[in-house]
Amino acid sequence: MIRVLYVEDNDDNAFMLSSRLRKRGFAVSIAVDGEKGVAAARRDRPDIIVMDLHLPVLDGFEATRRLKADPVTRAIPVVALSAHAMAQHRDQALAAGCDDYDIKPVDLDRLVGKLNRLLDAREKQEGGG
Repeated sequence: MIRVLYVEDNDDNAFMLSSRLRKRGFAVSIAVDGEKGVAAARRDRPDIIVMDLHLPVLDGFEATRRLKADPVTRAIPVVALSAHAMAQHRDQALAAGCDDYDIKPVDLDRLVGKLNRLLDAREKQEGGG
């Protein structure tokens, strides 16, 4: 089962998306701020992270920078999730180290497609192919 860490401070968003991902067969854990997200990623080593960008304590940009700077978590793909659909927000997320970007409200098929593509690419990279 693919393990997803969802870093999201909004309880409604966290409940809705985690429920929908679980119905698709993902195992989902939730962290409520960027600092807890970094700690959970280091501790649990999920297969992939869905990172809200506007978080308390430590925003998603800085949390991703820390994850990508750490050899323990560097290879974990991070998909930024934001309500901002402008290209500059996507560019900022990618510059912080996110591997992809998606917008709210979430189109589940689109998001799952991104998760699967990133996981497939990681598997190929780790497998040497």
